[in-house]
Amino acid sequence: MAIGKNKKQKAQSDVISTPQTNKATHPYLSLSGFSPQGCFDRALYRSLREAVPIIDAAIMKTVRLLGTFQASCDDEVAEKDLRTFLSRVNVGGTRNGIDAFISTFFEQLLTYGTAVGEMLTDGYTITHLFNSDLKDISLSEGTSPVDIVISADNGNGNFTPVRYPSLVLLSVLNPEPGKIYGTSVLKGLPFVSDVLLKIYNTIGTNWERLGNVRFSVTYKPQNDTIDKAYAKERAMQVASEWTRTMQSSGTVRDFVAIGDVSIKAIGADCPIPDSNIPVRQLLEQIVAKLGIPPFLLGLSWSTTERMSYQQADILTSEIDFYRREITPVINKICDMYLRLRGYSCDFDIEWNNVTLQDISEIAQSNYYDAQTQKILSEIGGTTEDE
Repeated sequence: MAIGKNKKQKAQSDVISTPQTNKATHPYLSLSGFSPQGCFDRALYRSLREAVPIIDAAIMKTVRLLGTFQASCDDEVAEKDLRTFLSRVNVGGTRNGIDAFISTFFEQLLTYGTAVGEMLTDGYTITHLFNSDLKDISLSEGTSPVDIVISADNGNGNFTPVRYPSLVLLSVLNPEPGKIYGTSVLKGLPFVSDVLLKIYNTIGTNWERLGNVRFSVTYKPQNDTIDKAYAKERAMQVASEWTRTMQSSGTVRDFVAIGDVSIKAIGADCPIPDSNIPVRQLLEQIVAKLGIPPFLLGLSWSTTERMSYQQADILTSEIDFYRREITPVINKICDMYLRLRGYSCDFDIEWNNVTLQDISEIAQSNYYDAQTQKILSEIGGTTEDE
């Protein structure tokens, strides 16, 4: 019975369907295998930034637009000491200054939703600021839901709580209720990016075929009996001569054939589909999620001048929100440094103004304000005073 069953299966398997096209997949398979219910995946977000350049550009521009800040203290000596520390502190390698540390910290926060850093001390001052790799860090709840225990990899794959949690810098972005880890700004983009990459990969495949044309050479024998008998040999000869003609470089060769020979480019009658509309629709979703105006990313979409101003104002509010997320980390660094140095004064962090407007228009607006104040002072007060 089993033998007969095998024979029947073998007979059915004699008819094999051949694939019409090769399976084409883009190199970032982690995007196509993304599950919305999946857990926090750092490799996915790294691949997302590498696969779609506009996402990486938007994150880097947001980091640069965060701007700089100044620390001010009631004690002038402490203020000078603190500012010197912030401008010269070692953050690893050849990088110095807290701006370099905050840039990496903020980039990590945007990409993964969680950023971890550490202050290294010698007991008297902060010697280094270190950006930690999230794969070496684990977060868990403490004795209460509001307490977070930070654990580090001890080298054996086991995580143990850090010895000095007060030296660890932690920031999470928009955590979901009841969750410890933050939410990446790239959340919701893997599916859209996967479709976009499929379009780009298809475009590359089609242009590769157009640039490296394949030909179909067909030889039709005549009614002559001898011609039909040697049809295969003559077809092979025609194919060989055509190959030699196409492979010749630097010289022009003619192809001469006798009989009914037809040559066609494979796929020449199939036009490349227009990808402008679907690509723009996908890019609109990406830009809307990242919150960067299109003109800052080099996208020449039709927009009005007023719309550009509104987009700039929205981005300014986004930067103010991110500054509020980063300021507690800066406060913790400054407070630790001042206490280690023996200062007991208070300090303030003052961020530089965020503006994306034209400098000339700002100057003109200030000029109008000055003229208004001058006129009001000349007439002796405001309308209400009169």
